[in-house]
Amino acid sequence: MTPTMSRKVNCVLLKKEGDGLDFAPYPGELGQRVYDSVCKEAWAMWLGHQTMLINEYRLTPIEPEARKLLETEMEKFFFTGGADKPKEYVPE
Repeated sequence: MTPTMSRKVNCVLLKKEGDGLDFAPYPGELGQRVYDSVCKEAWAMWLGHQTMLINEYRLTPIEPEARKLLETEMEKFFFTGGADKPKEYVPE
């Protein structure tokens, strides 16, 4: 079995070429946009930001309102100029 070449994308967040994700990480059009234009390094950055949002806002990701908020924040993080940290957030 030969190793497969990793897929490359021009990362919209990091403004450089990087390894693409192995699959769309979210359903629908937003997930496809992330798959097409976000590298693994940037996705890892989003996962950290998302974890901070879940903790700071005490979100339950299975709730529709929480999913909508996270989807909106993901859109901002990657595609519309960056997401903000909650006002109350204090780094450890």
